[in-house]
Amino acid sequence: MLARAGGVTIEPEIAQITVTRGRQSGEIWFQDLYEYPEMDIALRGGDKILIEEDSRAFVALGATGAQSRVPFESQTLSAVEAIAQVGGLLATSADPTGVFIIRNEVQEIAASVLGRDDLTGDQRMVYVLDLTEPNGLFLARDFVIRDDDLLYVTEAPFAQWSKTIAAVTGSLGAVTTVTSAASSVSALSSGSGG
Repeated sequence: MLARAGGVTIEPEIAQITVTRGRQSGEIWFQDLYEYPEMDIALRGGDKILIEEDSRAFVALGATGAQSRVPFESQTLSAVEAIAQVGGLLATSADPTGVFIIRNEVQEIAASVLGRDDLTGDQRMVYVLDLTEPNGLFLARDFVIRDDDLLYVTEAPFAQWSKTIAAVTGSLGAVTTVTSAASSVSALSSGSGG
């Protein structure tokens, strides 16, 4: 049916297909139909087919190449891929020891991660990735980003120091420029009068 309708105009990596039959509906990724032919179902009269782009996204903030809400570009997205998708870490200011993934974790996973059995409901969790550790990039590659996650990269301490120095030297540079300009005007004035 999809082929007869002219195919899919959405990027195949992020196309989701929903089939509604009466009061029941099911979803599948477009690519999974080709990889797993047994999931391709026979359609019946009255079935409705909806093809839509994946609506999942994460937010990137801090010392990254972009500060924005970023849509997923594939079915699964690792922390390394998410960092790459926003232009990477800023070389001049990012702290690779402070890559945070902030999310509302479901109760079961939060209880498992924290080793507790007294949690109720979703829990706010912060995962820290240290890309300077020997296995840091492997962990970031294996850490799966989820819908509505917040990726936050902290600034390195030297970046704050550099900003402070730039603020001071920038204002001193402006004073020096004004003083030089005033001296030049003064020299021109005295030269034209003599």
